[in-house]
Amino acid sequence: MTVIKINAITVPADSGDELARRFAARAGAVDGQDGFEGFELLRPSDGRTTWLVVTRWRDEATFDAWATSDAFAAGHGRPTSPAPDGGAQRPPVGVSAELWSFEVAGGSTGT
Repeated sequence: MTVIKINAITVPADSGDELARRFAARAGAVDGQDGFEGFELLRPSDGRTTWLVVTRWRDEATFDAWATSDAFAAGHGRPTSPAPDGGAQRPPVGVSAELWSFEVAGGSTGT
């Protein structure tokens, strides 16, 4: 059964574009992971400062395998992120984050 993991990241109002740039720089980094089904980065459009990172996984076990992998640690385990050009370290953009977990209980395909 597909599981949905949502990372709710609160960022200062003027830092959202930087968060989007950092995600764009890592686009596709998780694509090859077993059980990974998709990803969206959702920008708030109603004045909020919480962005949502929505990922879909085949099951809880494949998400857990990724979350404990070296690839996850490389992308998430550092207190700062390296600059794309190899320059100085950059501080985290988010001021807080919360992981939400859901299972698909219904819906439609839209066709």
